[in-house]
Amino acid sequence: MLKFNEYLLEEFKDNGLTIFDIDDTLFHTTAKIAVMHAGKKVKELSNNEYNTYRLKAGESFDYGQFKNAKKFHDESQPIEKMFNKAKAILRNVGKKPGSKIVIITARADFDNKKMFLKTFSKHGLDVNKIRIERAGNINDVSNVAFKKVIIIRNYLNTKQFSRVRLFDDSMANLKAFLKLQTEFPEVKFQAFFAKPDGSVKVIK
Repeated sequence: MLKFNEYLLEEFKDNGLTIFDIDDTLFHTTAKIAVMHAGKKVKELSNNEYNTYRLKAGESFDYGQFKNAKKFHDESQPIEKMFNKAKAILRNVGKKPGSKIVIITARADFDNKKMFLKTFSKHGLDVNKIRIERAGNINDVSNVAFKKVIIIRNYLNTKQFSRVRLFDDSMANLKAFLKLQTEFPEVKFQAFFAKPDGSVKVIK
């Protein structure tokens, strides 16, 4: 079986798009999303719970903690194995200008962009070479997986990439991503389920 770096080099024959999630994929994070009803907090959701939660009548989300850059910077812990994957892929992307790494998070804009970005750089990931897309800024769609699909579709519509892979801890996000294959049959799709220890499982 090929080591991960050998696998990357073997696959690196044409332009590819590699996508990472943030919460519970690159970092173990502590932010919660509050569910509000009649002005009161009725529950708090983890990142995984939020990915599949459906608002009941009269409920709304409060993203205050998800926008807190200081909390993200001070409390987030990098998942070492996944960070190493991201760094290895970034090194290879640097050898092929047509390829790209993007991060797509369910979060919207943070309250301090510089502090948010500093979290990555202090752990050795050069985000100056990575585009970070915030699916939470898409307001006309409620489902997180659909929001991410919108962003990924926009990248694939450029016709720049012959392969695309997604690393995400949400099975719903991965399944929605793989359904894009019908729209882009000429593109090779790879979905990787991110486990808590940073290892991955291929999803088909």
